[in-house]
Order: sequence, then C-alpha cells, then structure tokens
Amino acid sequence: MSWFWLSILALIFWSGSDFFSKLGCVDRSDRVSHLKMVVAVGLVMGLHAGWEIFIGGVEISPAVLLAYLPVSLLYIFSMALGYIGLRYIELSISSPICNSSGALVAIVTLATAGLGAINGWQLGAVFLVCAGVIGLGFVEYQEDDAARLARQQRANYQYAKSFLAILLPVLYCLLDAAGTYADSLVLETLNEDSANVAYELTFLTAGLVCLAILLIRREKFTLRQERPKYLGALCETAGQFAYIYALADTEHVAMSAPIISAYCLVSVIWGHIFLKEKLSWKHYLMIAVAVVGIVILGLFDELG
Repeated sequence: MSWFWLSILALIFWSGSDFFSKLGCVDRSDRVSHLKMVVAVGLVMGLHAGWEIFIGGVEISPAVLLAYLPVSLLYIFSMALGYIGLRYIELSISSPICNSSGALVAIVTLATAGLGAINGWQLGAVFLVCAGVIGLGFVEYQEDDAARLARQQRANYQYAKSFLAILLPVLYCLLDAAGTYADSLVLETLNEDSANVAYELTFLTAGLVCLAILLIRREKFTLRQERPKYLGALCETAGQFAYIYALADTEHVAMSAPIISAYCLVSVIWGHIFLKEKLSWKHYLMIAVAVVGIVILGLFDELG
C-alpha cells in the first residue's frame, strides 16, 4: 500500500480513536472509565504485539522492554490523563490541545540544540501552536456560563466551566511531548519495530493491572459502555500500525507527516457531526491557528 493511503488510514484511525474514546469515557457517573479504557487499549495492543512477535518475527527481549520502559510509561500516563479529561471538555477542544505536543518537542530542541536545529517555518509553527493552545484555553475559561449553555443546548453532552477541563489535556500534551523527546533519544539505539512491540507489551501489562484493580473493586462491565472503548482501542492500534509504515517511506515523509498530523482537525469534524458540539467563533479561530501550526510542523518534520 502506498504512503498516501497509509497516511490517510493513520489520520482516519487516530481521529476515530479520539471519537470512540470520547464516547467510552464521557460518562461522569463511571468514575473508573479511564481505567477501563486502559484495559481495552492494553488488551488490543497485546494481541497486536503477539501477532508481530509470532507472525511478523519481531525480536523482543527483557533488555529492550527495560530500555523503552520510561518512554512507554510517559505515553501510557499521558493517555490515561487524556481519557479522564474527556469527561470534562468537548472533543473539539481537547484534541487540538493534546496534539500540540510536537510544538513542545520543538521548544525543547531549541533549548538544547539552538536555532540551528530548526528552520524559520518550524519556528513560526511553534509560535502558532503555542498561541492557538494558550488562546483556546483563555477563550474556554473566560466564556460565561450563559453563553456556554446557549451553544451547548443541542449538543449530546453539556460541560460546566472547569480549570480541570483545560489542565488535563495540557498535562497530556506535556507528558506526550516528554515521551516523544525521550523516544527520539532511545530510538538511536533500538530497532523501531522492537520498540513498538515493547510499548504494546507494557501497555498490555498496564491494562492487566487496571483489570485486576477493577475486578477486585467488583466494578461492573456492560456491553453498551465497553463497545466504544474497544472500538477506540482498535483505532488507536491500527493508526499506530499505519503511521509506522507510512513514515517508513522516507522519500515521502515531508508529505505524509502533515497529513497524519492533521488528524485532530478530523476529530473536530467528528465532534461537530456526531456529538453536536458547537463552539464559538473564537474557539474555532484558536483551533485553526493551532492546526495550521501543527500541519507546518508535520510538513517540516524531517527538515532541519
């Protein structure tokens, strides 16, 4: 399959992961929905890891698992926080914030390597992403309750103004950025396929630990509530698979990266169509600013 279609699949699957994870975690009455979501992703990733090892022939060892463990934990903790955050804020707002981690990685690169490691377009993109995310948080928190209630009247879910609603996606962004930066360092010594399997096996372990906790607490599982979680887990795993092979075509990375990085824009579209989310023009303006920056960062991902 060509890099283009793999990129489109990664974009669709990861936006689908956002959407189905939202459906699986939005119920505030289920205080452990984030743990159930970790279980779902862990089990699905564990199955894929088994396929990669026993059918794909990917080599894995305790040394690889241990070397990649810090990166895996950063990614897993960020996702768990993101799942909690989905209870308190629209998907249309949380997804662009969470997907801004690339800008933070660029900032860390600037701080450690100087301007020589980044071009003018990337520098401008970092500014756009930071301005969009900060502006989005400011608009969200400054919106008065009457205006919020008016625009949420037709939405499937209503949300009250909350500092936690903005904090959790921001924490996701910070941890994911740390994971991405650590990833770039660890992958200098590890094979990418082995590292990905190590990540999936660590997620499986986290999922089994969460499952044990839920069973000890005698938490209830219902098909209606769990179905979207497993659909989200399937989308997350499939998106990761498509992403790896899309970027493996190094001749077209400059074109595949921006396509994939725009998946948060598709998440906004799913939120608007299926969740009936309606934001103010100020929200959409800040989202547009951030998404433009994200796409530019993706476009110049391989250009120093």
